[in-house]
Amino acid sequence: MQTETRILLADDHALVRKGLRLILDAEPDLHVVAEASDGAEAIELAGDGVDLAILDIAMPRMTGLQAAREISSRHPDVRILILSMFDNEEYFLESLRAGASGYVLKSLADRDLIEACRAAMRGEPFLYPGAITVLIRDYLERDRAGERQPASILTAREQEVTKLIAEGYSTKEIASTLHISVKTVESHRANVLQKLGMRDRLELTRFAIRTGLIEP
Repeated sequence: MQTETRILLADDHALVRKGLRLILDAEPDLHVVAEASDGAEAIELAGDGVDLAILDIAMPRMTGLQAAREISSRHPDVRILILSMFDNEEYFLESLRAGASGYVLKSLADRDLIEACRAAMRGEPFLYPGAITVLIRDYLERDRAGERQPASILTAREQEVTKLIAEGYSTKEIASTLHISVKTVESHRANVLQKLGMRDRLELTRFAIRTGLIEP
């Protein structure tokens, strides 16, 4: 039986919210439980049984990026997606820094939004094709600047688990690859997240790239 994802939808245009709500509510595992017309309102509603906040990047009073930072701080278990009409490199990177799991272009929302919601709830990033190029460029710039995080905080086994998580392996596949139990994999994953102060696969993937555990 599928678990229902409770969604907060924030956009300052009522017609846009209505259209997005129709897309989301048509899915059996997705349900819009709250709507907001600006970032400040979204922050207030985010704690009311919400699993996922979908935030328009450009809203009055408080932008989606400002709201994302605040929601990430107050409600770390709430996943966040940023909606934008701009295929803009800086907006995309700022969205990830603000705690978002993905960046969805409004022009492609009818195609990408459902996939992005489900990826976010699995703790995985949602990257539209152009975003991958941006991430690689960002990595290369940071690498040239010497901004590499030390991987020595993790044990050798934890690094192995982190690498496989970042490469998209499931818990069962990691257990089989490393010849350890599923519970041991889950324990290593929890320890890694705690040590690094991270929440999900998206953040672990960034860490793995920047420390050279995987290739960008």
